[in-house]
Amino acid sequence: MKSNNQRVRAVYLLFILVFVIIAGRLIQVQGVSAAAYASRASRELYQTAPLAASRGAITDKDGVPFARSIASVNITVDQQLVLDPARAAEIVAPIISLPVSTVQSRLTGDRRFAYVAKDVTPAVWKSVKEAIAAENTKRSYGKYISGFYSEDAFHRDYPAGALGASFLGFVSASGHGGGGLEYALDPVLAGKDGSYTYAQNGGGQVIPTAHDVLTPASAGKEVRLTIDRDIQWVAQQSITAAVKKANALSGTVIVMEPATGKILAMATAPTFDPNNISKATPDLLATPAVSDPYEPGSTGKVMTMAAAIEEKVVTPTTLFTVPDKIKRGNRYFGDHDKHATWKLTTAGILAKSSNTGTIQIGEKMKPSTLHSYLTKFGIGTKTGLELAGESSGLLSPVDRWSGTTAPTVAFGQGYSLTTIQATSVFATLANDGVQVKPTLVSGYVDQAGHYSPKSVSKGVRIISSETAQKVRLMMESVLSDEGTAPGARIPGYRVAGKTGTANRIDASGQYHGYTASFIGFAPAENPKFVINVTIQDPHGVHFGSLLGGPVFKEVMSFALKSYHVPPSSQTVTLLPMNEKEMKALAAKKSQSETKTVSKA
Repeated sequence: MKSNNQRVRAVYLLFILVFVIIAGRLIQVQGVSAAAYASRASRELYQTAPLAASRGAITDKDGVPFARSIASVNITVDQQLVLDPARAAEIVAPIISLPVSTVQSRLTGDRRFAYVAKDVTPAVWKSVKEAIAAENTKRSYGKYISGFYSEDAFHRDYPAGALGASFLGFVSASGHGGGGLEYALDPVLAGKDGSYTYAQNGGGQVIPTAHDVLTPASAGKEVRLTIDRDIQWVAQQSITAAVKKANALSGTVIVMEPATGKILAMATAPTFDPNNISKATPDLLATPAVSDPYEPGSTGKVMTMAAAIEEKVVTPTTLFTVPDKIKRGNRYFGDHDKHATWKLTTAGILAKSSNTGTIQIGEKMKPSTLHSYLTKFGIGTKTGLELAGESSGLLSPVDRWSGTTAPTVAFGQGYSLTTIQATSVFATLANDGVQVKPTLVSGYVDQAGHYSPKSVSKGVRIISSETAQKVRLMMESVLSDEGTAPGARIPGYRVAGKTGTANRIDASGQYHGYTASFIGFAPAENPKFVINVTIQDPHGVHFGSLLGGPVFKEVMSFALKSYHVPPSSQTVTLLPMNEKEMKALAAKKSQSETKTVSKA
């Protein structure tokens, strides 16, 4: 009897112990750890899927896209629901064009979310679903293939291919800009991703609940450029052919409206296709028009001429004795070709592109004065163009100049600038001495389709209108029979320009090879376009007139015709370039005055 009572008590104690354990566990689950368990249940029940924002398009001036976002699909998988990954991989891999082993590794594991393929077309996703459904109909029992889902996404597409790639840039695998405007304007283009929080059961099916949360994605803005697609195409074709013919390292063409600063074309060769950046080398992904400084050579002489005329230390007809070589400091400076001593005017020195004559003109000013004008023209300062990686070039402080620096700087060496800076210098001369900030962006278009033009930069006067007009007239002599670029003339139009053939500093910091350029504008009496053609490290012929001149002529001729710019209505009387022409002009003037007195 006693033994039975002990057994009963033991059973009671056991029940009490079990009850206490259960009660304690309930208290822990429902009280102490209630929040943690609720959070865990919520995490397992509710899933949050990202909603990708459509990246804004980049278009030409007329709204035709250079870059756009196309709807695509990311195929995802819940690995815990894929009960037969080997067979699933055999079915899916051929459709998404990936090796079976790669797909199988992405399907195998215990992750609730993994990517199988990104940026496939909706048609590909439809084919995947249909293939899986067809396989499952063959299985009346056993391991069904499941666990595949889709995620809406966008794929960046460049319908014009390589056209404009140097300034457009590209989009990286992360979905953000990796170069050019895509990178510089990423905050504007990218938009803001949304999200969708929903409930799903153990089989992966979505369960509509009152707790579903939808945060819509906000699309990025469209960026409308100043680029004229047709001029861009002609510029790209022309510079590509020129670089190939000259076996050059690279070449750039910029077409700009001097009055507005709008860039109508910016072409670089060689270039790349942003649709397939895996085939592009790092150097091709840069934007050399803003990132690669170089010494301009003779195109820089226009700043020396403008400064000297503005300071009234010379006029376009001031005569100079110009030998082919002069000594300054501890070194000799010479012209490109040997010649007898010339008697040239300031205009003649520019037309002949004489280094020794330009040095003498520069010496009419203090080094600090010459330095100040280069600074005013923007040398050593970024233009502020909407592109990352812009270089400011290099202009040493005047207190660091040696006895040979001023002569060197006068004819365009000893300092560096970028192609966009050089274009801006000539645009200032073309715009009657007023410098307007260059721009690639015309405006922005929001999600509602409203266009907002970008605010126009106010111009800054660098030199007087009178000085600019005198330098422009001098630059017309460059294209005369006695100048360095008669081949750049365009029938029916007055054209002004300047050739440049500069010693080039290579990657090792040594002078090796040349930079050949031609920069000009037309019509010279009222310039509509400024075009800069710069070719780096050509092999064989390296003169700016022979390499840059033909490209300038082809692109400028097309631009003038495309914009229906009428031919020049008046022929130009060129400035006298040498002593002989000065005497002839003086004699003609004297005869005219004599006839006037006789008539009186």
